[in-house]
Amino acid sequence: MESITLRSLLDVIGELFSDEISIAVSNTKEYVYYRPSKRIDLKIKPGDPLKKGTIAYKAVASQQKVSEFINRDMFGVPYHGMAVPFLYDGKVEGCVTAISPALTEGKSVVTVKTHDGWIPIPFTDVVLLEAKDKKTHVYTDVYSGTHKYTLQEFEYILPKDYFIRCHRSFIVNVHHIKEIFPDTHSTFLLAMDNGERVPVSQSYSSYFRKLLGF
Repeated sequence: MESITLRSLLDVIGELFSDEISIAVSNTKEYVYYRPSKRIDLKIKPGDPLKKGTIAYKAVASQQKVSEFINRDMFGVPYHGMAVPFLYDGKVEGCVTAISPALTEGKSVVTVKTHDGWIPIPFTDVVLLEAKDKKTHVYTDVYSGTHKYTLQEFEYILPKDYFIRCHRSFIVNVHHIKEIFPDTHSTFLLAMDNGERVPVSQSYSSYFRKLLGF
């Protein structure tokens, strides 16, 4: 890795960079750098070996860019990724990998458990999700119920263009935000159109502001 030039790394990272994705840099045998995003975290640590079957491993082995879906068997969560190898004097030195959440194609409802049974709710009707009492509670304007998935699992299922994690205990649908109020310590309070108030924690506030553009 000593022979890698800063320019070669910046060229590759510039091609892959996005606020929505996690970035991993490896040599030919192990990861040397990892930056998780708010949307997905594979819990990679510097020094972890490249696993056979990952796109980083495939990119190094093939010496070509690899872009594909990887199922949850590899890191415990499904993801879409793109890995671009970098070379020095014609020899592969490692690769840079961009990791983004996998969306469940074709699925457009979340089925929640209520006192009377189960209700399938279209994604567009979901106002917010809350983790409390070791369960995930799903709220709409009319219904509320629980689901077996954790908030982290919901992050890989819900459409990322309008569902945002704003707190360790909350995911909100931005189409149902009525107003945004400033709160203490650079945080915010969301008034949802179903009457609920949802906090935006400090650790998510800059990410939240960037996505909503204010």
